[in-house]
Amino acid sequence: MKRRNFLVRSSLFSAGTMLLPSLSFASETTQKFGVQLYSFRDEMAKDPLGTLEQIAAIGIKEIESAKSSKGHYYGLSPKSMKQACEDLSMTLVSGHVHLDKDFERTMEEAVASGQDYLICSSMPSNGQTVDNYKKVAEEFNKAGEACQKLGIKFGYHNHEYEFESDQDQVLYDVLMDHTEPDLVHMELDLGWVVVAGKDPLDYFKKYPGRFPLWHLKDMNMVEKESTEFGKGGLDIEAMLKNQELSGVKHILIEQEEYASTPLESMQHNMDFLNNL
Repeated sequence: MKRRNFLVRSSLFSAGTMLLPSLSFASETTQKFGVQLYSFRDEMAKDPLGTLEQIAAIGIKEIESAKSSKGHYYGLSPKSMKQACEDLSMTLVSGHVHLDKDFERTMEEAVASGQDYLICSSMPSNGQTVDNYKKVAEEFNKAGEACQKLGIKFGYHNHEYEFESDQDQVLYDVLMDHTEPDLVHMELDLGWVVVAGKDPLDYFKKYPGRFPLWHLKDMNMVEKESTEFGKGGLDIEAMLKNQELSGVKHILIEQEEYASTPLESMQHNMDFLNNL
């Protein structure tokens, strides 16, 4: 080979080699979707490891656990749950828990599991008043401070009832206005927001950056129950276009009712997202 041609080809090879890390990085930044394991509650209770394998096989990358009759990790220890996810190239990012007398132990388990978030899954008190929501907000701030000291983050997951009003104030807004953003990290369940007659985009605009976690859930607006993506009243594409405004870091799919089986429904949901 002539020296000139050799130098040209060598330069092209070097340039290509320099580009390879960028191409690799691009593939690694593809949108990651997770799942709330309540979607597979019966399966997880029977066979947690086998069910996790099936979930990983359809492309799920992140996991959020939920309190069950077998504890927060379906009979597995916190460390075993962490290891099981790592073995399947998944990450345990969060868990749904109760803010109760056992919360200190719950925090210790979360630290051992390596998860980043502890999410209170429902309102600790049923009082649908402004005063009660202010009281709960203070409890959440204290829980958030306790979690922060251990290096984890506390948050709250809504249903539809938080969007009721008292004294001409939306109760969820009261909760937002009286919780400290650095202590209470909101997981917005988009499905329950639309069932309550509200628009998640309005909350992204009113409280930008306040929602590091989503429950991405389509809803049958007649039956008021969850359904497969594209069959309900949530504009999923519009939600995904506004991720930056909301501040979301983890998008967790949740479905509680199914046309067939949880796995088939979740495969439909993943196909829907991949086709957007």
